[in-house]
Amino acid sequence: MTALFQQIETLRRNGVLGQIIRFGIAGGISTLIYSAVYLPLAYWVFPGLAVAAVPFAFAVAVTAGFFLHSLWSFKGHGTRDNSGRQHLKFVVVQGAGLVLNAAFTWVMADYLHLADWTPLIPIVTVTPLVTFSLNRQWVFG
Repeated sequence: MTALFQQIETLRRNGVLGQIIRFGIAGGISTLIYSAVYLPLAYWVFPGLAVAAVPFAFAVAVTAGFFLHSLWSFKGHGTRDNSGRQHLKFVVVQGAGLVLNAAFTWVMADYLHLADWTPLIPIVTVTPLVTFSLNRQWVFG
């Protein structure tokens, strides 16, 4: 138990704990936005092909997410590059997230015929872990 508290204190001292908390809050907001776009499209616009709703939902959520993460989640971490390289890196990372979300959605909703909401489970758990790591190390590092 002491080792856990020491690890948390180390994360707090080097700023990662605050980033994780801010990333979680911003990610929660982005997830709400994603869900608010995805679910109506999956159920009413693209019934039977939920994966078609993913790019639309992702585009809206990523736009909000970029501003939340760059101005708040990773504020004060690393550098900011106005040449466009950082924006391109962010788009690449989000593209990886889009591929993950589309894969989860296609497999769970379209291939296995589970309810259209079920892909949201790995979308809100697995994808954020991947994108947090890539954003922290590569985009905003």
